[in-house]
Amino acid sequence: MTATHVDTAAALALGDDALVLSHRLGEWAGHAPVLEEEVALANIALDLLGQARVLLSLVGDEDELAYLREERAFRNLQLVEQPGGDFAHTIARQLYFSGYQYLLYERLAADGGPLSGLAAKAVKEVAYHRDHAEQWTTRLGDGTQESHRRMQRACDALWRYTGEMFRPVDGLGLDAEDWVLLDAAWTARITEVLTGATLTVPEGPRADAWSAGGGREGLHTEPFGRMLAEMQHLHRSHPGASW
Repeated sequence: MTATHVDTAAALALGDDALVLSHRLGEWAGHAPVLEEEVALANIALDLLGQARVLLSLVGDEDELAYLREERAFRNLQLVEQPGGDFAHTIARQLYFSGYQYLLYERLAADGGPLSGLAAKAVKEVAYHRDHAEQWTTRLGDGTQESHRRMQRACDALWRYTGEMFRPVDGLGLDAEDWVLLDAAWTARITEVLTGATLTVPEGPRADAWSAGGGREGLHTEPFGRMLAEMQHLHRSHPGASW
């Protein structure tokens, strides 16, 4: 698998998703509710960082792409750039994204395309990410009155960002029908998980003109700028440094 065989737009979209979410999960270091969860979130973050490094290196210098691009040059989903908030918010974000990423990588692994090798390896990691998020969704949703309230609030708040996941990405080799099928499979799985967790599936817009979107075109939400400044600060402060 070489850069000449991988569409730049596709590699940046998937690579930026993984890079940004990895950084967001890394923000829990030293702050997770229990030590076991700190290790789990760190491991998920490292998995995503590994995916990002492979994808970005296929189309350029991974450090330059991560640390020297401006905000408008990033092509990640708006969902992954949302702040972690409380633990329920982080789990809801992870539930939505890992469910999407698993289905997408499963599809890419089977199509024999230029990203099939990466997808086949990554889908095994993402299966754990999804299982972790689903278990915590059930634990929080079907737990105490307070944990249920917080989990429902988080699911509702992030729902508006989920429609963007199923807008076609150029260069992945998927047609419009493929994205519709992925969306349907994701919706069915999320509905099953939320219902089993005694949570209500949010009813807000996901894919119409009023839902959030634009990350793939470089349009990001206000928290992303602050996150990017933090992520890039050290590299920009010491240009050309080696570690």
